[in-house]
Amino acid sequence: MARSGDSAHHAAMTADLTRRHILGLAALQSAAALGLTRIGLTPAAAAQRADHFPAVVVGSGYGAAVAALRLGEAGIRTLVVEMGRLWDTPGPDGRVHCSMTAPDQRSMWFKTRTEAPLSTFLWLDVINKDITPYPGVLDRVRFPGMSVYVGRGVGGGSLVNGGIAVTPSRSYFQQMLPQVAADPMYDTYFPLANRMLGANTVPSAWFEATEWYTYARVARDQAARAGLKTVFMPNVYDFDYMRREADGTATKSALAQEVIYGNNFGKRSLDKTYLAAALGTGQVTLHTLSRARALRRAPDGSYVLTVERVDTTGTVVSTDEITCGSLFLGAGSLGTTELLLRARETGALPELSEEVGRGWGGNGNVMLGRANHVWHPTGARQSTIPVMAIDDWSNTANPVFAEIAPLPAGLETWVSLYLAITRNPERATFTYDAAKDAAVLDWTRAQSAPSVAAAKALFDRVNYANATIYRYDLFGDTRAIADDFCYHPLGGCVLGRATDPYGRVTGYDGLYVTDGSLIPGSIGVNPFVTITALAERTMARVLAEDRVGAR
Repeated sequence: MARSGDSAHHAAMTADLTRRHILGLAALQSAAALGLTRIGLTPAAAAQRADHFPAVVVGSGYGAAVAALRLGEAGIRTLVVEMGRLWDTPGPDGRVHCSMTAPDQRSMWFKTRTEAPLSTFLWLDVINKDITPYPGVLDRVRFPGMSVYVGRGVGGGSLVNGGIAVTPSRSYFQQMLPQVAADPMYDTYFPLANRMLGANTVPSAWFEATEWYTYARVARDQAARAGLKTVFMPNVYDFDYMRREADGTATKSALAQEVIYGNNFGKRSLDKTYLAAALGTGQVTLHTLSRARALRRAPDGSYVLTVERVDTTGTVVSTDEITCGSLFLGAGSLGTTELLLRARETGALPELSEEVGRGWGGNGNVMLGRANHVWHPTGARQSTIPVMAIDDWSNTANPVFAEIAPLPAGLETWVSLYLAITRNPERATFTYDAAKDAAVLDWTRAQSAPSVAAAKALFDRVNYANATIYRYDLFGDTRAIADDFCYHPLGGCVLGRATDPYGRVTGYDGLYVTDGSLIPGSIGVNPFVTITALAERTMARVLAEDRVGAR
C-alpha cells in the first residue's frame, strides 16, 4: 500500500500536468489494469482502417516519444509500435519493477540469467541470478566486440537509465554536428527538451548532509586532491520525492536499490511525460509487444511495415502489415539501423544511402572501480541516481566526463565506481547478415583502447593523489576497466549523411529518423537530452514543411 508521501508525490506531479497528460496517464493505467497491448483514447479510430495510419512511429524512446506527441498535437492520427510491454502492472510483490539486488524475470529481455554490468564482487558470482525468460525491461545485445544495453518497454531507455539529463558543451556539439545551427538548439530546443523531460538538480544543502550521497562526496574529494573539478548533473528523478524517501515518508525507489531494472517511483520516465501527453491528444494509439520486422514501399508511395506481435513467452502470435503515409523511425541506434539495413540489402528500399549502417560508436563508454582506504567509507546506503561527475572534458589532451556511479550493495564496499565518457574517434559499421536476418556490428576490442587509455590517464591521477588502487574483481576477470559494453549507442544513420540535416532519410520522402542513430558515435555526455532536442528540431521543421501523412 502506498504511503502518504507517495500520495503527496503523485498529487504534486499531477498539479503540474496538463489535461492532456492526465488523460494519457489514465489511458496507460486503464490499459495496464486490463492487460491490454493496444492503448489509446480514440474510439473514433476504431471506425477507421485498423491497418492504415497517416503516421506510424517505431519505438517509444526519446526521439520516438517526441515524434508521437508532436504528430498528435498536429491532429495526425498516429500509431506507435513498441516491442516491449507496458510497465504499469504490479507483480506478486506489489511492485512493478524489481530491484538490482533481487532481480527476477522482470529484469531482462528473454534471458535465462541476468547480465548486469558488474558481474562479480571479490571475484564471486554473487550479482547475477538465474531467471525465467520473460519480456523484461532491460536487454543486453551482444556483438563480437561490444555489448549494448537497451531498454525494452513503453518509454524505452528512460525506464532503465540513471536519468542523467546533461546538455553537451556547445563547442563539442558543433564539432560533432556541424550541420546543425547551435543557436536554435541552445536557445530553444535544449531548454524545451529539459522542460518537457522534467530535469531538475539535487538540492546542494541536502546533498552535502545526506548519508545517501556519501559515495559521491568521497569521490569528489578524491578528485579535488588530483586537481580535478566536479559538477552536479541534472536528472529527471524527482529530488523532492527522494528527500521524502530519505525521511521515511515515501516508499523508497532510488533509495531501495532500484534503477537498471526500472524505478517504481520518483523517475519522470517517458511514459509519464511525452508519451502520456501524446496519448492525451486523442490522436495517438500505442501497440505494445509488437516488433517492427521489415518495411517496404507500396506502389502508391505509402510505407508498409511488417509487425510481429508476441506474447509474454516470446511466441509470435500474429504477423500484421500496417501501412502509413509517413514513417518515423525511433527504435534506437540498433533497431532503426537494422530496419533500414534489412530494407536496403533485401531490395525493399534499394535507394537507401550507403551511409546507412556507418558511423557507430558507444560514446566512449568504459566503467571502472577504485578501492578506497578503510577510513574513506562510501556508505552502505547509496542512492542509485547519479548526481555528480568529474568534468575534465576541457582537457584537450585527454577529455573525460566521468559519472560518479553508485554501487548499492546494501553494505559497505569502500568502492568508488565510475562510468567514464571519453572522446574515442573510432567508429564501427553495421552490416546485414542474411542468414541471421540481423544487423551485425563490427566493433573490435582494439577500438576500445583509446577509451581505456583516456580513463586510465585520468584515474591514474586520482589514484596517485590518494594513494589508492583500481578494483580488479568487478567484471568477471582481472580487468580494472570494462570496455566491452556501453549504455550510449549512437550512430548508424548519421544526420547529414544517411539523412538530410533534419532526419529525412535520403532517397525516400515521408521516411524519417528521430533517435540516437543520427548522432555520429559520440556527444561527450549522456545523450538523451541531445536526442530529445534534435527530435524536437526535426518535428518542428517536418510538420511545417512536409505533407505528413498525406498518402
